[in-house]
Amino acid sequence: MRIQSFHVFQVRIPLKKEIRHASHARTSTDSLVVCCELQGGTQGWGEGLPREYVTGETIDQAWELLNGIPWSSAFGAEMSNLIDAVSLVRTMPPARPASDLRGCFGNSLRCALELSVLDAVCRELQKPLSAVTAVVPETTAIRQSVAGVRYSGVFTAMSTGKQIKRALLLRLFGFHQAKVKVGVEGVDDAQMLRRIRRWAGRRIDLRLDANEAWNCGNLEAHVAPLLPYGITSLEQPVPHADIAGLTALRPRLGVPIMFDESLCCEHDARQAIALSNCDLFNLRLSKCGGFVATLRLAALAHQAGLGYQLGCQVGETGILSAAGRHFATSVSGIRYLEGSFDRFLVRERLTREDLTFGYAGSAPALTEPGLGVSIDPAALQRTTIREARFPV
Repeated sequence: MRIQSFHVFQVRIPLKKEIRHASHARTSTDSLVVCCELQGGTQGWGEGLPREYVTGETIDQAWELLNGIPWSSAFGAEMSNLIDAVSLVRTMPPARPASDLRGCFGNSLRCALELSVLDAVCRELQKPLSAVTAVVPETTAIRQSVAGVRYSGVFTAMSTGKQIKRALLLRLFGFHQAKVKVGVEGVDDAQMLRRIRRWAGRRIDLRLDANEAWNCGNLEAHVAPLLPYGITSLEQPVPHADIAGLTALRPRLGVPIMFDESLCCEHDARQAIALSNCDLFNLRLSKCGGFVATLRLAALAHQAGLGYQLGCQVGETGILSAAGRHFATSVSGIRYLEGSFDRFLVRERLTREDLTFGYAGSAPALTEPGLGVSIDPAALQRTTIREARFPV
């Protein structure tokens, strides 16, 4: 098997509603979609969502990186099996700029390119994408194969009436977990949690996400009033620049700390382990640089005795929903699972298949070759802003 070409699209995905948290608000998202075509004609698809406030690159910067990729030398190798494909994508270009001290700039593009290659190769070999987990050596201790998974719900910044409605729906439909966005200006977080806990019930697991809203100086004061509502973790409470201060604060907070914006690559993971300033990693395929890189981060967390969740980014289409499903059904120990919001969030999912979770957040494993989904050409055309082809 050899790669013949890549076809890259910048797409603008409209959302069904505004999504707002402490760091950002958006009604649409610009994403990268990549089609990898093998010499025999088999195609694979990938997706990445650039976020300047997460990994540093804008959509324009990610697009510019395409012109610096040595396509023939980077992707021209012959592949005989899935191990060869994993070996190829582990050194995924583009090259990182000298200013990228963490090593995560361009991760969204790497994710899109990597998934497209793995999807194409898995389709050619008639294997599901989840088979990749079994050929990454670091995953030995965290491999599994399950028939289905359960996703969690989410409360973003919304009106009181919508919060109550959301809480009742999650309770009625048997959801076991939900994330609550906190730290939004003008919102009384304790009052909001009291309301959500009252209507959602005591059984649902509630975790918080502050999206860097606070700092180490005021963190304890913000967290203390929220503890009575039975929260099980607090995601990214302070900006990335302040996380060193969490080493001393973490034991006093009374709630496990999860890193998100501060956990985008292996450098971040090893630093967090060395500083002992968090308890969990929020793994997202796009921000972490793809399926294989995210597998390695999960394995690293497990080895260090830390927990991890598989998260998603606002505006993911069916491509990343499918990739996340393959990850979740092949990796054990995932504390919380996010994603597959397709029908509830995006106006264009790009795939013919609807991967939205069902009752209680349940969703089946995908067993067809590759991602197990097919692209809707009309939807791709409707959302495309620009496109380019790159022969290998």
